Amino acid sequence: MLYMFNQSPLTTKKFQSLIKIASAGDPILLYEDGVISAMEGTAASNEVTVALTNHPIYALSPDLEARGIKHVIPGIQLVDYDGFVGLVEKDNVVPWI
Repeated sequence: MLYMFNQSPLTTKKFQSLIKIASAGDPILLYEDGVISAMEGTAASNEVTVALTNHPIYALSPDLEARGIKHVIPGIQLVDYDGFVGLVEKDNVVPWI
């Protein structure tokens, strides 16, 4: 199951609830404001780093670029739109809202 997360960790704590629900190994895709979770040095950095031990985490690179984010947490895989489509095609999708 692919979990898609698009909310800023600055305005919501929903990433923690996603991690509680997602099974080990389930991939997580950060997009739109969700890519802020991928940024090093934020309040969410520790949670995301811990989540990386159980989940592959992807961030949509055009959304990172649009927000001026250049330094992401090591281990987060960057994907372009083709990579985004590839992830969605491989698995069932759960948009986390």
